[in-house]
Amino acid sequence: MFGLGVQELMLILIIAMLFFGGKKIPEIAKGLGKGIREFKHASEGKDDDEDAADDTKKKKVEQKPA
Repeated sequence: MFGLGVQELMLILIIAMLFFGGKKIPEIAKGLGKGIREFKHASEGKDDDEDAADDTKKKKVEQKPA
């Protein structure tokens, strides 16, 4: 990755916990995940409209009785 080992990553995580607190870490990770997901969709050329249409199709398929 960047030449970081397990010890360095643990040290960074401990400093982040001290700096942000234990309650903020999951919120930060969630926001980071959303940002990465949006970037991925933007780089693939997907729009929000396409995502909404895909979600609607998935819901219709799941609701059909077998």
